Amino acid sequence: MPFYNKTVEETLKELNTSEKGLSEEETEKRLKQYGKNELKKKESISQLKIFLNQFKNYIIWILFAVVLISIFLQRFIDAGIILAILILNAVLGFVQEFKAEKTIRELSKLTSPHAIVIRDNKKQIISAEELVPGDIIIIETGNYIPADARIIESFNLKVDESILTGESTSVDKNTEITEKEQVTEQKNMLFSSTLCVYGKAKAVVTTTGMKTEIGKIAKEIQKIKETKTPLLEKLNELGKTISIGIIIISLFIFLIGSLLSKDIINTFLVAITIAVAAIPEGLPAIITITLALGLQALSKKNVLVRRLPAVETLGSTTIIASDKTGTLTKNEMTVKKIFMNNNIIEVTGEGYDTEGNFKYDHKKVKLEDLKQLMQIAYLCNNSDLNSLTGDPTELALKVVAKKSKVNIKKYEKVDEIPFSSEEKYMATKHTTGKREFYYFKGAPEKILDMCSYVHINGRTKWMSKKDKEKILNIGEEMASEALRVLGFAYSKGKSTKNLVFTGLIGMIDPPRKEVKGAIELAEKAGVRVIMITGDHKETAKAIAKEVGITGKIITGEDIDNMTNYELKKLSKDINVYARVTPKHKIKILETLDPKKEVIAMTGDGVNDAPALKKADIGISLESGTDVAKQASEMILKDNNFSSIVDAIEIGRGIYRNIKKFIYYLLSCNLGELITIFIATVFGFPLVLLPIHILWVNLVTDGFPALALGMEPVEKSVMHSKPRKKNSPIINKKNAVNMILSGILIAAGTLFMFKIYNNYFGLMYAQTISFTTLMMFQMFNALNARTSDSIFKTDFFSNKKLLYAIALSILLQIIIIYLFGSLFQVTQLTLIDWLYVMLVSSSILIFMEIRKFIFKKETQ
Repeated sequence: MPFYNKTVEETLKELNTSEKGLSEEETEKRLKQYGKNELKKKESISQLKIFLNQFKNYIIWILFAVVLISIFLQRFIDAGIILAILILNAVLGFVQEFKAEKTIRELSKLTSPHAIVIRDNKKQIISAEELVPGDIIIIETGNYIPADARIIESFNLKVDESILTGESTSVDKNTEITEKEQVTEQKNMLFSSTLCVYGKAKAVVTTTGMKTEIGKIAKEIQKIKETKTPLLEKLNELGKTISIGIIIISLFIFLIGSLLSKDIINTFLVAITIAVAAIPEGLPAIITITLALGLQALSKKNVLVRRLPAVETLGSTTIIASDKTGTLTKNEMTVKKIFMNNNIIEVTGEGYDTEGNFKYDHKKVKLEDLKQLMQIAYLCNNSDLNSLTGDPTELALKVVAKKSKVNIKKYEKVDEIPFSSEEKYMATKHTTGKREFYYFKGAPEKILDMCSYVHINGRTKWMSKKDKEKILNIGEEMASEALRVLGFAYSKGKSTKNLVFTGLIGMIDPPRKEVKGAIELAEKAGVRVIMITGDHKETAKAIAKEVGITGKIITGEDIDNMTNYELKKLSKDINVYARVTPKHKIKILETLDPKKEVIAMTGDGVNDAPALKKADIGISLESGTDVAKQASEMILKDNNFSSIVDAIEIGRGIYRNIKKFIYYLLSCNLGELITIFIATVFGFPLVLLPIHILWVNLVTDGFPALALGMEPVEKSVMHSKPRKKNSPIINKKNAVNMILSGILIAAGTLFMFKIYNNYFGLMYAQTISFTTLMMFQMFNALNARTSDSIFKTDFFSNKKLLYAIALSILLQIIIIYLFGSLFQVTQLTLIDWLYVMLVSSSILIFMEIRKFIFKKETQ
C-alpha cells in the first residue's frame, strides 16, 4: 500500500500507530506477522559442502590415486589406512573450518545496524531487524535508513539514495504529500539502506524486509567481501615454491629408487607420500582457525574485528591516530565555567547530576542573570535528559540549565540547522504565538564572527573589536584548562549575521584513567600515538599533556595553509592536531608516510568514512554512525583507547604464534624429506613406509601445530618495535634454524634405522625410525614455543600443547601395541623407548645450546 499520497495522520491511522510508538506487546505480534526486518541472505554453506571442500586439493587427489593403485595391486591394508587417514584429515579440517566460520558469523551479527525507535513513548536503541511496520524511528546525520518509512517531522533532511536510484546527488526530504509514483519523486518517504547525510527526522515505518524498495530490487544483501589476508597470500606463494621443489625432488627420489630397488611400486608410493608429507597444505586451515580464535580473544577485550586481515595487520601497527573525545576521554561532559556579564562563574557538580551551585568570587550568583544563556543552552539542543541519550556536550548543557533552576520557556522548535564539523555551529528556530526566536551555539570564533551585539546585564549593546578580542582571550584561557568551550548567541531575525552574543560555557571531558598507562605501553612498544580533535588548540594541548602525549601541535587552519610536502616534513614531530575536520584526516594520513607506516585511525562520523577506509586499520566507535562502522575494520565496543593497545598486543601475539607453527611444520617436513632423500640416494632399504609418513604427518601437522597457535601472548611482545610492513614470514635466521633442525632429525632417524637394521631386521628398524621421527617432532614442538630458552618460560603456560604432545605419543603407543599388523610395525621394549628418547631429545638440547650461544637470534 502506498503512503506517499497520504497525510501523516492518515498514515498513522492506516498503520494503527501513533507518535508515541507501539507497545512492546503489539511489537511482538507484528514481528510474528511480518517477520524480521532483513533481506534474505545468501544461504550459508552447508556442513556437507564444508566437508567435501576438504578434498578440493590436488595433493589429496593424488593420494586417492595412490589408494586406487594400492587396491589394484591388492595392497588392501595400505589402501585402507591411507583412505582412513584422508577421511580423518578431512574430518579435522571440517571441524576447524566449521568452528572458524561459526565464530566469524557470530561476531558479524554483533556489528549489524541498530535503529533509534520510540516505543511506549520512550526512546530505545534496538537491532534494526526487530523493526516492524508502525514503529516510530528517529533518523540523524550518518544513520542508514533501517526500513521504508513515511516522514512525520524533518529538519533540513538530505538523503543519499544512490544505492537505490544511482543518483549521486543527495535528495531533500520533507513531509509534504505527493501523487508521483516514482521512487525518486517521493520526497516524503525514506527508503531502506539509503543514507541520511544531513539533518534529522522522525518517521513511521511502513514496510520492512523483502517488501521494502531495496528488497524488491535485491533478493540477497551483499555481505562484507572476505579478502584473502596478506599473510595467506605470502603462504600461498611459499607453498607454491615448496611444492614445485618437492615435486622435482620426489621425481628424483622415484628415479633413483627405481634404479637401486626392485620394489618399484613401494618406491613410487614413498615418492608420492613424501610429496604430500613435505608440502604444508594444512597451513591455511590452521591459520584461519588461529585468526578466528584471535577474533574471540579481541571480542573479550571489547574489540569487534569485522575483517579477518585486520587481526594480523594489528601486530605491525606503528601509528595510532586517535580522536580525543570519547576515546582518550570519558565522553561525559560536565560544565565547569561560564563567562557572561564580563564575569567568569564557577559551576560545581559532577557528571549528569542536576544538583550544583554557580559561584563568582566564592559567592553564589543571582540565578536570574543566567536565564537567557540557560534558555539557549537548553533549547538549542537535541539530547534527552530523561533517558540520557544524545550528544554528551548537549546533555551537559541541559544538566547545567537544570542546575540553574531557571524557569525555561519551552518554545516550540520548528526548524533546525544541525551542527556540522565544517560550519562549526548549530541553530534552532522557535516560535511562540507570532514571535520567532533563533538560538545559536558553536565554536566561539565562529559564533563571534556572526555576532554584532553582546548581551550584558540584561541589556544589548554594540560589540566592539575590543569586546571580541577579550571574549576570545577568555575562551583561550578556559581552553588551556582542558575545557571544551562553546559560544552562545540569539537573533530575532532570519539572518545568521548581526547575532547577539550571550556568553561562553566551558565544560570538561576528563581523560580516562587507564589511557595514560596505555599510551606509555604503546610508546614502549614502538607505536606512536597521535591525537586528533576538533577542539580548541589550548584544550587539545592540556589534554595531551595530561595523558602523556608530547610533541608539536598544529591546527586545521595550519594544515589548510600547507602543501602536502610541507606537512610531510613536519609530520614526524607533530603528535597533536587541533581544530581539524574530517577532510583534514585524509591529508594527515597522506603525510604520515603510509608506504612505511602501518596506521590505525579512529573515527565515528559520516565524514570520517574516507579516512577510515584509507587507513591500514580503520577503527570506529560503538557510539559512532553506521557509515563509520561499515567503513572500518574494527569497532571499539567500549570506545576506549586502551582497547586499541590491548588489540595490538593480541595481534602481535597471534602473528608470533603463526610464525611458531610455520617454523615447526616446515622444519619437521624438511626433516622427513631429508631422511627419505638421503636413504634413497645411498641405497638404504625403505626407512619408512608410506603409511608411517602419513601417520607422522597427520599427528605432527595437527594437534601440536594447532596448540602452538594457542600459545599465550608473551610478556615481551610489547617490549619490541613493530615488525616491518613487508617483513618475510621466514627470515634468514629462521631458515638456518629450520635447515639445522631438518638435518638433525634426518641424522638421528637414519642413525637409529642403521643400528637396528644391522642387529634386529628391517621391520624392527622401520618401527624404531618411525617412532624416532615422531618423537623428534614432539621435542621440536617445545623448541618452536619460544625464541628464548624453554627453561626461561612458564613450561605449563600452554597446557594445550602438552596435552597435544601427550595425545600424539599415546596414539603412537596404541598403533605399535594394538594395531601393529595394520601399520606393519613390531612392539618396542622399554630400552628401545629410552634410546628413542635420548636420540630425539637431541634436537631440544642442540637448539638450547644454539639459543644460548646466539642470544640475539629471534624467530
